[in-house]
Parts: sequence; structure tokens; C-alpha cells
Amino acid sequence: MRVLLIEDDRELAQALIAALAPRGFAVDLARSGDEADAYLQHGDYAAVLLDLGLPDEDGLTLLRRIRARSDTRPVLILTARGTIDARIRGLNEGADDYVVKPFDVDELHARPLAVLRRQGGYIGRSLTCGRLSFDLETRLVRVADAAIALSVRETELLELLLRRAGNVVPKRIAEDHLFGLGGELGSNAVEVYVHRLRKKLDDADSGARIETVRGLGYMIVCKP
Repeated sequence: MRVLLIEDDRELAQALIAALAPRGFAVDLARSGDEADAYLQHGDYAAVLLDLGLPDEDGLTLLRRIRARSDTRPVLILTARGTIDARIRGLNEGADDYVVKPFDVDELHARPLAVLRRQGGYIGRSLTCGRLSFDLETRLVRVADAAIALSVRETELLELLLRRAGNVVPKRIAEDHLFGLGGELGSNAVEVYVHRLRKKLDDADSGARIETVRGLGYMIVCKP
């Protein structure tokens, strides 16, 4: 799951990124309100983790701007402002949850998942397609009882496709999801990962077929 972390403390941000990566989170980092606006305009994020103490503006100002443009992505506030009044104000401005520093990383991992479940972003704890199942918590992919070994990016790509099963995922969205905005990638980088993932799913007789929609992107089709 790709999320946007808006945090100006570089040391804390890098620690969070390192802690969340093994838990299945791909994290892009914005260190100011202006950077966050640019990321949000072009990136496809499942959730936003927002620190309130930004160098160029208060995080609540950014939150109001996000909601003013009808952006409904879940926003979780990360802050040391732990008073009841501060929490109420953040929730009233449009935050979906409020995590007070210092916090446990396992809790930070669980809270976006809980918000997405409430909003329908997660249905149960797994995604299925044909004979394939993808456990969203353990990140394990199986066909029947046999596990399929996937790289981190192959796993991210599969999750993206499964969440939009039967619908086309534009190539640009796949690029942003796999490599982040500004990530260095060759012209056929996404195609390489699609090819590798498609072969593994076909070899496992998974019943999940990745189709290329010429000029648009990719779509996973689930067969009985």
C-alpha cells in the first residue's frame, strides 16, 4: 500500500519509512505543505500521514485545503499535540484518525488499515482472484495451499491490480505506485514487472490473468 508521509523531521521520517516498509507500506515523503500538494496532485495514495508542525504552514491549513478540493483520501494526523481540544479540532477539520507522538509503529500500521476497512478500501483481510488469494496483513500470495514467491514490487503491483480487478489501471498510476513520484525508472520498467508477475501467475495456474490494454494500461481478469 502506497502512502504519503508529510513530515519535516528527516530523522523521524526515515525511521518511520524504515519501520513501515517491512509491513507492506511504500512511503513517499513530503517535507512541507507545498511538496505535499505536488505529491497529492499526481500520486495515487491509499492514505496520508500528516504531521501538523510543517515549516511553511500549519498542518491543519493543509488539511483544510485537501478537503476543500473534495479529496477524500484518508488522512491520519501525527502530532505531539495530544490535548482533547487539539484532537477534536483535527477531526473537525477532516482528519480520519489522530495518532499522538510518541506512538508504537504497530499501532501506526494498524490505524490506516482500520480506516480503509471502514471506508470499504479493505474487504476483510484478503483479496481473491480465480484460485489466487492475497493476505493483506501477512502479504502472502497463494494459489490453493501453495505460496508464490514475489518481490516487493511484484507484490505491490499485484495488490494494485487486485483492488481494481476488472478495471484498467493506467500505466502512469502503476508507475507512481511502484516507484513513487520522481523515482528513477526506465521507459519499460513497469512492463518488466508486469511480465514477471504475469508469468508467475500463469505458471501457478492461478486463474488470475493480467491483460495489457493497449495505449491505456493493465487489467487483471479473474477466471473461475
